[in-house]
Amino acid sequence: MNVMSLPQAPKVGLVSLGCPKNLVDSERIMTKLRSDGYSMSADYAGADVVLVNTCGFLDSAKEESLEAIGEAIAENGRVIVTGCMGKEADVIRNRFPNVLAITGAHQYEEVVGAVYDAAPMPPNAFINLVPDSGLKLTPRHYSYLKISEGCNHRCAFCIIPSLRGDLASRRPDAILREAEKLIAAGIKELLVISQDTSAYGVDLKHASWRWKGGEVRAHMTDLARALGELGAWVRLHYVYPYPHVDRVIPLMAEGLVLPYLDIPFQHASPNVLRAMRRPANEAKVLERIRSWREICPDIAIRSSFVVGFPGETEEDFDYLLRWLEEAQLDRVGAFRFEPVEGAAANNLPGHVPEEVKEERYARVMELTARISAEKLAAKVGRTVDVIIDAVDPDTGGATGRSKADAPEIDGEVHLRDAGHLAAGDIVEVTVEDADEHDLYGVPA
Repeated sequence: MNVMSLPQAPKVGLVSLGCPKNLVDSERIMTKLRSDGYSMSADYAGADVVLVNTCGFLDSAKEESLEAIGEAIAENGRVIVTGCMGKEADVIRNRFPNVLAITGAHQYEEVVGAVYDAAPMPPNAFINLVPDSGLKLTPRHYSYLKISEGCNHRCAFCIIPSLRGDLASRRPDAILREAEKLIAAGIKELLVISQDTSAYGVDLKHASWRWKGGEVRAHMTDLARALGELGAWVRLHYVYPYPHVDRVIPLMAEGLVLPYLDIPFQHASPNVLRAMRRPANEAKVLERIRSWREICPDIAIRSSFVVGFPGETEEDFDYLLRWLEEAQLDRVGAFRFEPVEGAAANNLPGHVPEEVKEERYARVMELTARISAEKLAAKVGRTVDVIIDAVDPDTGGATGRSKADAPEIDGEVHLRDAGHLAAGDIVEVTVEDADEHDLYGVPA
């Protein structure tokens, strides 16, 4: 009997930085390479070439990306750079002239082509098949679902449009097919992401495509309903508070979509919002939040805010604090304003001193931590649904998330007497205790 000796497939290492949208790009690149026969390396030493998918949103993120490139070069030497910092190839090349190739954000073909050049596949190598759902960098039970690229807004502090271009929505039938494959592969939670989820389909003129014997429209509300009918948890991120968002709240009350909205308000003071060039800043947001809670009492609203934006006065900041006290948001992240090369905000007058930024940041976090603690304390004694992320069979403990908690950015639910559970299980949990960010309980 003749035994065929298969050639060794080249191994690719991957470092993925930045936001979930970058993570989805990394998954696509990895899936393509794996389907072409490449193997993936878990460390630098075993890789024939290393991909670094960079973030370029803030100067601090750029520095982190440059440090990651430097580490990859030091540990491996054969490095390809992709992602948002690809727009600044000259900066990268000046610091690291030995980088093999540099490509921009979501340039999948160019990245894969650079890998082909750097680590060619041996002749006659067998193709390694990948699952229909592709390869994931997230745990097996949840997945990010990107519905569009780019953004049409020109917020003063943001350079995303220059990095990723204007809004480019995916066809709704393509999104739904991907969601079906993910769910068939065991995904229990879909995290819908984009730069502006509310604007989904604007560039497609909200046209309809055939789906399951009917039609589905390229519109946020229609897509949310169709995704909700597939049976997994559906969590909406990066939602601007346009008027049509009101029509998504009944879907949450029906149980089709998780009662969770991630809305990047960024500020509350009209003066600061104007300076930021934020869209929809004239919306009567507090009134709408009240109406959303009347329709869906369990809705959790998370948001992020920038403190110390150029021109922000103490009056503007006090306005923000009063607004937060009234809004009673469930989850809040805060960021000190940081200049970004190429952002219009850099040229605004009235830059806030660093020590003032720090003081305002501390006050926002203190206030929002108190609000969070009060809201979580009100859940003690209730029963909530929890998706399990990790189990420790030795201690019998487990960690999961309620419908109010997105992975990585929100709180967790810590369980006792849960050693029999597995990651991806969705269970009812009796809440026994709470702190500023997390819940503690036991399977009901």
